[in-house]
Amino acid sequence: MALPQVVLPTYELEIPSSGKKIKYRPFVVKEEKLLLLALETNDEKQVEDAVKNLLKGCIQTKIKLEDLAIFDLEYMFLNIRAVSVGETVEMNITCKDDEETVIKYNLDLTKVKVTKPEGHDSKIMLSDTMGMIMKYPSFNDFVKTSILGSPITADGVIESMADCVDQIFDGEDVYDSSTTSKKEFVEWIEGLTNKQFEQVRQFFEDIPVLEHTFSLKNPNTGVVSEYTISGLTNFFG
Repeated sequence: MALPQVVLPTYELEIPSSGKKIKYRPFVVKEEKLLLLALETNDEKQVEDAVKNLLKGCIQTKIKLEDLAIFDLEYMFLNIRAVSVGETVEMNITCKDDEETVIKYNLDLTKVKVTKPEGHDSKIMLSDTMGMIMKYPSFNDFVKTSILGSPITADGVIESMADCVDQIFDGEDVYDSSTTSKKEFVEWIEGLTNKQFEQVRQFFEDIPVLEHTFSLKNPNTGVVSEYTISGLTNFFG
């Protein structure tokens, strides 16, 4: 006689960048085990495949992961992990006022949201007529930085910028990612002035981010301070 089938609950969330609602379920032991085994290898391709399989298995709505922004993927992964492992994470917070007192803080992962800086725009004007239309870092960057925590090198910064160029325009002339190679984008970015390069870098500084802000009172001094946690890996204690 066959064993009874485990019925998994389903949940709903809204993708931050598009507002589209998707349904998802918790990950199961087998899926978590495969991800942990892949992480132990520290092999980027194995981790990428494991993360992709886990997300595709858990997300019940048809969606292309490669088209999602990095902050969408972080938000989805955080929520899937919350319903799978637990919605509350105990964290040790060092008080700002004396930098000594440590307080335990129970973070409710369901309260973590994606925040978008005011004035953030994907269009960057580098002169009166020339500019860029940017897209956000996506699945590969999510695996490298959010899951593996790999630091971005100086060369990698320009490579990442080139990956995120959707269009370069000069007046009515448009050069987009479908007709321009990554190598050409890299060389073009390397030819920018320092001021122009800083404008491009600022786009990445202002990308919407997974974030939670809260206040805690130092029991020894009575001083109340505000704290902000951001970035996927920082939400797990």
